[in-house]
Amino acid sequence: MSKKLIKSGMIVSSMTLISRVLGLVRDIVIANLMGAGAAADLFFFANKIPNFLRRLFAEGAFAQAFVPVLTEYEKTQPREKVKELISAVSGTLGTIVTVITILGVLGSSVITALFGFGWFLEWWNGGEEAYKFVLASDMLKITFPYLWFITFTALSGAILNTLGKFAVAAFTPVFLNIAIITCAIYLAPTLPQPEIGLAIGVFIGGFIQFIFQIPFLKKENLLVKPTWQWHHPGVVKIRTLMIPALFGVSVSQINLLLDTFIASFLQTGSISWLYYSDRLLEFPLGLFGIAIATVILPSLSSSHINKSPETFAKTIDWGIRSVCFLGIPAMLGLMVLAEPMLRVLFMRGEFDIQDVSMSAMSLWAYASGLLSFMLVKVLAPGYYSRQDTKTPVKFGIIAMLSNMVLNIVFAVPFGYVGLAIATALSATLNASLLWFGLYKSGVYQRQNDSVTVLLRILVSGLVMAGVLFYVTPNLLEWTSFSLLAAATHLAVLIIGGVIVYLLTCLMLGLKLRHFKVSQDI
Repeated sequence: MSKKLIKSGMIVSSMTLISRVLGLVRDIVIANLMGAGAAADLFFFANKIPNFLRRLFAEGAFAQAFVPVLTEYEKTQPREKVKELISAVSGTLGTIVTVITILGVLGSSVITALFGFGWFLEWWNGGEEAYKFVLASDMLKITFPYLWFITFTALSGAILNTLGKFAVAAFTPVFLNIAIITCAIYLAPTLPQPEIGLAIGVFIGGFIQFIFQIPFLKKENLLVKPTWQWHHPGVVKIRTLMIPALFGVSVSQINLLLDTFIASFLQTGSISWLYYSDRLLEFPLGLFGIAIATVILPSLSSSHINKSPETFAKTIDWGIRSVCFLGIPAMLGLMVLAEPMLRVLFMRGEFDIQDVSMSAMSLWAYASGLLSFMLVKVLAPGYYSRQDTKTPVKFGIIAMLSNMVLNIVFAVPFGYVGLAIATALSATLNASLLWFGLYKSGVYQRQNDSVTVLLRILVSGLVMAGVLFYVTPNLLEWTSFSLLAAATHLAVLIIGGVIVYLLTCLMLGLKLRHFKVSQDI
């Protein structure tokens, strides 16, 4: 099982890498097309709302509640009962999401007024930028159905992940990126308002993702007819777990929506600067944090069902070590190379040097919380795999309330950067509470060498960051480079940073055995 866990992590990371690279290409195309102006703000807003709900109904709370129950059925029930559960869940959840999608499309103006209140006030008062509210509402009608498509996509992915078929679900997001890139290149430039073309790309991408996984479910003989069964025992169990998890697992997304709400009152470009910096943050978060969390959830669920607390604890410890080994250098590297990365990836077309500088400031703030974001992804399954949703919800409420207060404290002096600072600090608080809760309850038991391993990782990361900081040119020098020269220089710095980090790890005594999973995991 040890090799299987590591192999699964590598598969998910590899597929996620393809998706994230295409995601960066998508953002490069968008930055070239619209820069960080009003049009970009509107598209990112219209795309963010259904993506937030996706985390609630699809990849977030639903997956955390569904996978442990499905694993339990898979281990203890005949295959017909498993198919009956899938039929009941898909029909019940599908009906609810269908109603929400219809209401979202019909009530797009209300949603826009709620989360883009600054634009609504401008429209209400007949201001010069009233068009933002109208256009955002229209675009939301196009992007909101993405929620319906991605919910069933996530359901299929959760089923396949439980069966150990991780590659399909991890590869599926590639199609969304391809659809948006295609529409950005061929459709958007032909429209009076190019952001509408991007919204259409979101709709098409969601549809393709939806149909892609159907053949794989059929191959596993798990493509069943959805039926409404609100009182099915499995559905009752899932919704009992899911309702509190709707809040708890999506705290970071709620915080991002609060950022959007406040940013609608700030200068034009604030939402876009936060978006571009968040996109760079999402690259290592998805590649490492979410990938590790994806593969350990079924393993933790199985350990809980098999009543193996020692294996359970070792799996969490492996997840923490792995996230720190990958997350600490990624966090420090993002902070040191923020401006060069933004310059190479986005500085062309409508995206200028000021946008690079402004986005870099929010990236520094976001990146300071990267390790915390990743740890939340790994620690939360320690609760959900045991079908405990109340504890992380309690911690989530504390974190979100702290984010609200910190938003006000930091947004006044630092503007949009203050929003990123608040988000990073609240994520750190959330991760700390999750870890302490597992440790205090005895569910997580630190291995003998865990502290020394983490200290070695931290020192290695700091040495890498110091070297990179010393040899990295300033932003003005970067802008004098051609795109090819800048990209080459950045690649050399990244590769050099990785080499320095790994060599320092070896010099400090870190070995592969420190990251091997026990053979019984």
